[in-house]
Amino acid sequence: MINPSIIIADDHPLLLKGLHDYLIEQKYNVIDSASDGNSAYNLIIKHQPDIAILDIEMPKMDGLEVALACKNNDIATKIVLITLHREPELVRRAKELNVDGYVLKEYAIEEIKNCLVHVAENKQYFSPAILKELKQFSREKDDVLSEITPSERKILRLIAKDKTNKEIAEMLFISVRTVEKHRSNIINKLDLPHKTNALLLWAKDHNEMLLR
Repeated sequence: MINPSIIIADDHPLLLKGLHDYLIEQKYNVIDSASDGNSAYNLIIKHQPDIAILDIEMPKMDGLEVALACKNNDIATKIVLITLHREPELVRRAKELNVDGYVLKEYAIEEIKNCLVHVAENKQYFSPAILKELKQFSREKDDVLSEITPSERKILRLIAKDKTNKEIAEMLFISVRTVEKHRSNIINKLDLPHKTNALLLWAKDHNEMLLR
């Protein structure tokens, strides 16, 4: 991939033009651009570019949805997400989709060329600032999980599998009241709102950590 073919997409005209002009200046082969996710996906299907550089937050389809559609349809185009968003959950979703790059817009000019070099060599590139924050986030989650007892972990794993209090009680040979007490303790330790599905969503989202 000496001079990869590239499409770019961003719903902010000035940012789209700035990225386009920079890539052209750097002698990259920019073949088309779009201002929304649906158009970007159609361009990917039409041109089959080597790389698609997508904003995450776009109308019609966001960058993650485009990445998922490409993955589900076995499209070989490598996906680079460029965004203002640092939220660990978004980064985690990007990693789950196995995107090839994740660049923060505030560092885009300094990092996009390095990112494209990595991607062209079949290497992932995530902004160093993002990786640093992700490690900090993981440490914080590990600290929280250290307060969860082995019994509570078992219950959380079963909650993640959509088991009811009655089913959990039967599987662990304890009373329903004991399960309810454990649930209340876990919610307090995790500082979750006392809503019906708050603990379920948390358990599903952190199931991998609970299996460690």
